[in-house]
Amino acid sequence: MRKLEAFPYHHVLVLGLARSGTAAAKTLLKNGKQVRVNDQQLTTKSTVVQDLVALGAEIVLGSHPLSVLEGIEIIVKNPGISYDNPVLIEAVKRNIPIVTEIEIAYQLVPGTLIGITGSNGKTTTTTLTTKILKESKQQVKVAGNIGIVATEVAESLTDDETLVLELSSFQLQGTIDFRPNIAVILNIYQAHLDYHKSLENYKQAKYNIFRNQTEDDYLIYNADDSDITTAIADTRARRIPFSTTREVQNGAWSDGEAIYFLNEKIMDVEKIVLVGDHHLENILAAICAAKLAGATNEGIERVLTTFAGVEHRLQYVTNLQGRYFYNDSKATNMLATEKALASFKQPTILLAGGLDRGDDLKGLIPHLKNVKGLVSFGETKEKFNEVAKQAGIPHVLTAENVEDAVQKGYGISEENDVILLSPACASWDQYRTFEERGDMFIQAVHKLL
Repeated sequence: MRKLEAFPYHHVLVLGLARSGTAAAKTLLKNGKQVRVNDQQLTTKSTVVQDLVALGAEIVLGSHPLSVLEGIEIIVKNPGISYDNPVLIEAVKRNIPIVTEIEIAYQLVPGTLIGITGSNGKTTTTTLTTKILKESKQQVKVAGNIGIVATEVAESLTDDETLVLELSSFQLQGTIDFRPNIAVILNIYQAHLDYHKSLENYKQAKYNIFRNQTEDDYLIYNADDSDITTAIADTRARRIPFSTTREVQNGAWSDGEAIYFLNEKIMDVEKIVLVGDHHLENILAAICAAKLAGATNEGIERVLTTFAGVEHRLQYVTNLQGRYFYNDSKATNMLATEKALASFKQPTILLAGGLDRGDDLKGLIPHLKNVKGLVSFGETKEKFNEVAKQAGIPHVLTAENVEDAVQKGYGISEENDVILLSPACASWDQYRTFEERGDMFIQAVHKLL
C-alpha cells in the first residue's frame, strides 16, 4: 500500500461514509491519522462501521452535531453532502479546509494522472482514454466518478501506471492541491444548480481541474466553448485544443472525413462505430489525452472501430419489430438530451422526465423536430407535456414511471422508429441512480420481447 507522505493533517473528520468516505477513512487510519467519522444514516450494527472501529476510528452516528469539529484540522466530505450542512458552515467559519476523497487519492498517485471533467461526455471520454491506452500496451487504471473509488485504486498503483479519473463538479469543488498532469475539460453547461446555487459557482468548481497546473502539465480543452477558452486564459499549463468545427494548431480536429492530431492523420471518420455526432468531441479529447500519455495510432483505431458506447449513454438495447431502443439514462440535463436527439434522423419516441430542479425545459423545443411522440414521467412530466404541446408533437402521453413509459412508447411507435430514453433530468425522484433507471428501461424492453 502506498503511503500518504505529503498529507500534512493528522486530525481528520470524514463526513458521510458511502463508498468514497469509507475508502478515505480506511486509508487515513492505515497511515496513522486520527480519524473521526460522522454519518447520519448508518448504525453501529453496520459492518462498515465495525471495520472502521477496529481500525481505530472514532464514530459519531445518527446526526451531525457541531461537536464533531473539536480538534479537527481538515474535513473529508462525501461529494453529495451540500455545503449548506451546518457542520460545513461552521467549518468555514473556523477556517477548517474541506476536501473530497479525490484530494486523498491525488496524494497517493506516483505517476501520470489524467483528470477528465465537463458537463457532458465525461464517462465516454474517460472510458475511451482508458481503452486506447490499454490497446496501446500502456499500464493504466481508471477510477473516480465513473463508479470506482479513486483512493482504493490509487493505493495499489505502481510507478509506471497511469490513473485516469472521471471528475464531477462535486468532487472538484473539494480540492486544495489536486493537480493532474493531463487535464481535460470537455464543455460547460448549466447543471447541478440545486447544489452549486449559481452557474458561476458550478463553473469555478469545474475549473479547479486546471487551477494548480504548471508549465509541466497539459490542459486539453474544447476550443469551440467560449466559456472555457475565456477561463483558461491565465493557465500556466501547455494548452492542447480540440475542435469539431475547424482546424486547430497543437491539438486535435476533424474535417468530417478524417481525424487529426498535431497535423497527423489518425484515421477516417467513417470507421468509427460510436453513434452520435456529439461523441466526436469526446473522441478528439480522448485522443489528445491518450496520445500525450503514450498511445499509438494503432491503439486508437482498434478502439474506435469496435467501441459502441458505455452503459446508459446512448446504449443500443435491441430491435423489436423494427423499433430501435436506446438507453440514454445518463442524460441528466437538457444538453445531453439535445445531443442524443441529434444522433438520429429517423422518427423518434422520446421518454423523458425526472427530478425537477427548476430548469426551464423550453430550450428543448428546437431539438424536437424528429420527435413524433413524447412520453413523460416523474416530477417534470407536466413541464414536458407543455413543451411537447408547444413543439407540436402529435403524440403526448404521461406515464407512472420508466417501465410504464416503455409500454406506452411502444404502443404509439411504428416500424423504423427509435424509442429513446433520454430523460434530461436526474433520477432521484423515483430511482436511486441513473443506472437503476436505465436498468429498469432495459428490463421493460426485454419484457416486451
